[in-house]
Amino acid sequence: MTLTMLGVFLVHVLLGLPLFIALLTTALVGFLFIDFSMVPRMMPQQFFSGINVFSLMAIPLFILAGNLMNASRLTDRLMGLARLLVGHFRGGMGHVNVVSSVFFAGVNGSAVADTSALGSLLVPAMRKDGYSTAFAAGLTAGSSLIGPIIPPSIFMILYASLTNTSVGDLFLAGVIPGLILGVAFMAMNAWYAWRHDMPKQGGLPSARALGVATLGALPALVAPFIIVAGIVMGFVTPTESGALTALYVALCGMVLGNLKLRDFWQAIVETTRLTSAIFLIMAASATISWLLSYAQVPTQFVELLTPYISDPIVILLMLSGITFVTGMFMEEVSALMLLTPIFSPVAMMAGIDPVHLGIIITLNITIALITPPMGACVYVAAAVSRLEIVSLFRTIWPFVLMAILVLLVLIVFPSLTLWLPTVLG
Repeated sequence: MTLTMLGVFLVHVLLGLPLFIALLTTALVGFLFIDFSMVPRMMPQQFFSGINVFSLMAIPLFILAGNLMNASRLTDRLMGLARLLVGHFRGGMGHVNVVSSVFFAGVNGSAVADTSALGSLLVPAMRKDGYSTAFAAGLTAGSSLIGPIIPPSIFMILYASLTNTSVGDLFLAGVIPGLILGVAFMAMNAWYAWRHDMPKQGGLPSARALGVATLGALPALVAPFIIVAGIVMGFVTPTESGALTALYVALCGMVLGNLKLRDFWQAIVETTRLTSAIFLIMAASATISWLLSYAQVPTQFVELLTPYISDPIVILLMLSGITFVTGMFMEEVSALMLLTPIFSPVAMMAGIDPVHLGIIITLNITIALITPPMGACVYVAAAVSRLEIVSLFRTIWPFVLMAILVLLVLIVFPSLTLWLPTVLG
């Protein structure tokens, strides 16, 4: 049954069908193996229940906050601060790219939005400073992976809704891994700059210039603290935090005079378009998840991995390998929705902390965004840099390998993810 459904899904994807339709037709095939008479009753029920979760309302609100930040030009202020902080180093524009992604991650939580918003500005700037177009596009796509790791994170909210894990703990757990990922990509950029003997860009910024830039970027820098502190301290739920952040960013944009009514409406339209696509995929994926659960696929998977259940590291490596391969050929939201209910019982039996598992799955799913042939961030980076997609596919692999190296470090040292939630949670 499972192999047949997988085959049907891949055929439909290759035919170019919309993803949620491919998932629903795959579900219909699955019902043939169980009881097709259940379709009129169970399929609408599971389709609706997959998105009938209050915490999922945080997703469109955080997306809206990110779109409003772009419309309010707060992104430009963040990049200006990043330029002053690291732009004077050798390969400064590459470092600015990564640090800007760290800043931008604190509001949006979307890797694709990061690639689109920052790539159109930073890729031409990096090319002007002597970077190859391929490396500039690859670094832009790679550093965008920080977006879903540093809170807020759409993937973490989805994982929390599937496993009843604390969103606040997941957000705290993602801070250190996100910073490690940023340092790793900055190291790659430093090596590239040293190898190509790139000149330094100016001297150290003055304290006054740094203070002015920090003050200008302060409205955007405050937003992540509103998100995390509000949830962790119990003042707001994730959904309320998303609404508060969107309102805060909108007010900042209006006070600064950069957010017009037309911009606000365009941000709502873009948010609606993206949210509709995500929720359709989630609803269709929930139907398949119920089918797999009804057919006891998670139980069979647990039995298959029982011989290795005493070694959490081996289990995480095996789950990561499956997620990596799945993410190469399946859209990330649907992969997360399908794999999490299967992986969670195995991790529980192996004694793996659900928060640690959430970070590992999130990073795995995020890496898929820059992995051929389905990596969405690669396509966006190729578009904004005007580079042939095949050429970027050939040069993206060092960035994929660096992200995998960070993943392995987090698997071996779970304290890197669990320390902050333990101290502050």
